Amino acid sequence: MTDATPRYPGRAPIDAYGNGGFRFAGMSHRGSILCVPGGVIAWSANTIADVGPDLIPQLQAEGAATGVLLLGTGLTPQFPSPSVMAAFREAGLWLEIMDTGAAARTYNVLLAEDRDVSAALLAVE
Repeated sequence: MTDATPRYPGRAPIDAYGNGGFRFAGMSHRGSILCVPGGVIAWSANTIADVGPDLIPQLQAEGAATGVLLLGTGLTPQFPSPSVMAAFREAGLWLEIMDTGAAARTYNVLLAEDRDVSAALLAVE
């Protein structure tokens, strides 16, 4: 069985965000995305309530085993529950919480510096 999750198979900076999606690598995607060493992947999350420890195995499988995970939480910074934050820390991922725009810009800078960074970005209108 193959994975039907839409993906771009490489690291790419985020060119634009808004209108419910993102532009990167000359393409557009409607919905949230994960930017990980394994590529840019469609993510089914819509709100901060959709961010939970069940995301950790997917991130690890895509090469985000350690380091910084920028969590873009929409129009404003919103924190997941303390237990979710603890689960990510225990897995070796440090969540940096910010609004989606700031997370996308920070991701681009760290990606350009060839740093160990991943991002989970909630789409905004």
